[in-house]
Amino acid sequence: MIYSSALSLRKTPWLIQGGMGIAISGWPLARAVASAGQLGVVSGTAIDSVFVRRLQDHGVDERLRAVLNRFPVHSIVDEIVNKFASTKRALSHSYQNIVMLTHRNTRHSQDLLVLAAFVEVALAKEGHDGTVGMNLLTKVQMPTAPTLMGAMLAGVDYIVMGAGVPTHIPGTLDRLAEGEAVDMPLDIAGGEPGASSLSIRFDPSRYLPSFKLHRPKFLGIVSSHVLASALAKRSNGHVDGFVVERPSAGGHNAPPRGKFTVDEDGSPEYGERDRIDYSVLNDLEQPYWIGGGVTTREHVREALDCGAAGVQVGTLFAYCNESGMDPELRAKIIEEVKTGPIEVKTSLRASSTGYPFKVAMIPGTISDPDTYESRERKCDLGYLREAYAKTDGSLGYRCAAEPVKDYVRKGGKVEDTVGVTCLCNGLMATAGRGQVRSDGRHEPPIVTSGDCINEIRTLLDGGDSYSALDVIAHLQDTSRLECSIALSSTESEKTVLSPA
Repeated sequence: MIYSSALSLRKTPWLIQGGMGIAISGWPLARAVASAGQLGVVSGTAIDSVFVRRLQDHGVDERLRAVLNRFPVHSIVDEIVNKFASTKRALSHSYQNIVMLTHRNTRHSQDLLVLAAFVEVALAKEGHDGTVGMNLLTKVQMPTAPTLMGAMLAGVDYIVMGAGVPTHIPGTLDRLAEGEAVDMPLDIAGGEPGASSLSIRFDPSRYLPSFKLHRPKFLGIVSSHVLASALAKRSNGHVDGFVVERPSAGGHNAPPRGKFTVDEDGSPEYGERDRIDYSVLNDLEQPYWIGGGVTTREHVREALDCGAAGVQVGTLFAYCNESGMDPELRAKIIEEVKTGPIEVKTSLRASSTGYPFKVAMIPGTISDPDTYESRERKCDLGYLREAYAKTDGSLGYRCAAEPVKDYVRKGGKVEDTVGVTCLCNGLMATAGRGQVRSDGRHEPPIVTSGDCINEIRTLLDGGDSYSALDVIAHLQDTSRLECSIALSSTESEKTVLSPA
């Protein structure tokens, strides 16, 4: 059975639940938010590894079996389930890893990505008629096409993408919906001029030989009105709206525009050129949602007054009961918030991507210098590796978070390795799926969070937990928010807000 979408009959959501990876925005969270009439979003980052690690931990229950039975190619299901779910993993044992992706992607790697994305979206869409989206990172290029395909097979309603300028994605969605093969770019570091990228072909016919799919709406995540305008004009297909993230948002942030300066803590400083002119966004005549630092009803009202369709909220959802965060880690963070403020720093070194990355200072995580130093550098998931041209003209892959000697041997600079963290393994551990090493050590987590992490104290209200519905009720102003939002720019032409 191929899912269809009734998105055209639905109202524009005033709230987008942020797509937090790896697996923090899993299907239980997205399903809870979508069931409440808002846009629930699953993270598609490393979805293949997330899926096989869940199989190794939990096997196949009745709910998952029902979804797997709806996947159009049963032989793919049988092969993957037999390989990863035949024996339950003991907690002290290592996970069986999958092969890291390359431009020579085997059919098996693509099959796994398609199935994993299908399952995540299908589970999120169960039991309600709300809208479900998937969040992907433009920077992570190789898994994109198969992941999109799997999500579309499950009837995903929105694709939301940032961490780059995804001008090629709208057209890709058009072609996949028609069952056509797509060529996806892969950036290459070094090499001869004019050879800075190559194309990776993905043919969806194996999964959908004779049917057309619903084309989901596409929302680009941008940091400024300038980028929104560029994405609208340069994309190879229709852009259906924007999420405008301010630097207070968690995860990867866009670097400051203009002169680059840092404060006394080494965090990037955002200035006048980073101020968002919402009148320009309104002139694009596409809905947009404001993200970053949204924690109150007043913030929602301010967004609507600017002409926005609503808001995107991540941090408040990251610590709710339905979040995919490891329950013990979540409880620890909640206790830290209750007893004193947690500091969040924007690091220029934490991510190997080169993008600023927000990290919460939590004892026992990678933000702790002792924990960072004691971890063995290892790159065995590889989602943030960059392709580079070898001296013989062939392609290799490297990551500044891998062992320093390996990175340097591959032509990398030793100074680029200082302070860099393995986000792949760290974020997988944050979601409770951390690898167990041969010496018995568990991969330590890394917690990324928006600046407003301490605002969850209000939602706790003296307790130890809260739900996704509590977040929605906390933000919803029934005097302003009805089932649909009328998009208006009458008050916004005079409004320019700071990025803070």
